[in-house]
Amino acid sequence: MKKNVLKGALASLVVIAMMSFTSIIEKVNVKNSTVEWTGEKVTGSHNGNIDLKSGFLDVEGDKITGGEFVMDMTSIDVTDLEGEGKGKLEGHLKSDDFFGVSNHPEAKLVINTASKKSENTYGVVADLTIKGITNPVTFDMNYDGKSATADLTIDRTKYDVRYGSGSFFDNLGDKTIYDEFEIAVDLKF
Repeated sequence: MKKNVLKGALASLVVIAMMSFTSIIEKVNVKNSTVEWTGEKVTGSHNGNIDLKSGFLDVEGDKITGGEFVMDMTSIDVTDLEGEGKGKLEGHLKSDDFFGVSNHPEAKLVINTASKKSENTYGVVADLTIKGITNPVTFDMNYDGKSATADLTIDRTKYDVRYGSGSFFDNLGDKTIYDEFEIAVDLKF
């Protein structure tokens, strides 16, 4: 009898331990998620969207342990312009001057670590790959189990996107495009 009770208790402990280390993959609903960008220059700014191709968060209990998100760079869209101006800017952003989407159709963000800062806020360290170049990025992400939001500031010059950069070219005047651009992410699971 004692052996059966001990075996039952041991089996229960093993099951509980296994459950505590079980990770869940939370797949992103790409149709209901958004990735918005904003780029600024001396004389103003432009904004638009990039489609999310795929993504997931790896969650253990109430902790984020990883994740990966792939953006479709061929989908770069400008939302603040219409007509010919919109088409010209989208074409230029897709060209080798900027993101070279014919050779680099995807960008990827891979979460390395996520540390809980408060109930729903995580400090994230990730690797971002644009144009085949990978650099670490850090940002805060709010995650509640059903959605996640984050704002990232990216230095485009670290990814060989130097067109119009005052850091690399002299005498650009009011044609200077700032090196950093903003990404606002709203993910639905």
